[in-house]
This record gives sequence, C-alpha cells and structure tokens, in this order.
Amino acid sequence: MSFSIRPITAADNIAVAAIIRKVMPEFGADGPGFAIHDAEVDDMHGAYACEGRAYFVVELDGRVCGGAGIAPLVGEAGVCELRKMYFLRELRGLGAGDALMRHCLQAARALGYARCYLETLTGMDAAQKLYARHDFEPLCSALGSTGHFGCNRFFIRAL
Repeated sequence: MSFSIRPITAADNIAVAAIIRKVMPEFGADGPGFAIHDAEVDDMHGAYACEGRAYFVVELDGRVCGGAGIAPLVGEAGVCELRKMYFLRELRGLGAGDALMRHCLQAARALGYARCYLETLTGMDAAQKLYARHDFEPLCSALGSTGHFGCNRFFIRAL
C-alpha cells in the first residue's frame, strides 16, 4: 500500500466530511463542542481556500483516507492551528501521520506563522504520541477561540 499527500480539491469535500464524521465518534468526539459540528466540514475546500490556510488530503491507493489543515488561530497573532487531522483505520500505522504532520508544519512556516497550536482529547493516545514526536509541548489550558470546548488536551510548538 502506498499513500500520497496533496492539496484538497472541491471534489474531495464529500470524502473528507465522511472521514471526519466516521472517525470522531470512534473517540467520543461527536457531542457538542467538537469539530464534527463545524460548518466548514461540508466544504473543507472552500474553507481552506482563503489566505493563511491550507488543507491536505492523504490518498491510499488512490482513495482519500485522511487529511489535515492549517488555519489562523482566532485571537492569537502569529499562531496557526493544526485542524481536522483524521485518518480512516486503513491509513493508520503506515507513517502517513508523520508525513502529513511534516507537510502541514512546512506549509505553516511558508504561510509565515511563528507557532502551531492544536487541541485534542484524552483517549486519542496515538495522536498525542505523534504530536510529541513533532515537538509539540502540552499546555495547561486552551489558546485562542476555537469553539471546541469538548477538547481537554492542548499543545503548541514553535515553527
């Protein structure tokens, strides 16, 4: 099996929304205060087509099986947020997380951000190991204004 990373297109919107709606409930992240309810879920391409944003999909053997993006963190100048990084089961454990993380961090640097922030929750253990491998440091509380009050783990790293 081989995967590739590329920028999202409008044709990917349905697949990406389906991935988000499938993966988040696996981790109990489908109630109020989680990204699954964000308006952008149905039009990820449009939401990330603006300046200062980028979203990438991961294809496994030609099928979109994951993605992640970078966008400004509301209320924090010079800080971006790593957003909506989710993979279907068949993509997990293949190194796609590390590859996509490097891709997103490179995009964040190119967009001029100084730091990258992310939110997650207890139970997403593999994701938190990925963040640690990429030098994200835990924070005691949330930064900015994401609206994701269901999250309880917060991380940041310098770019």
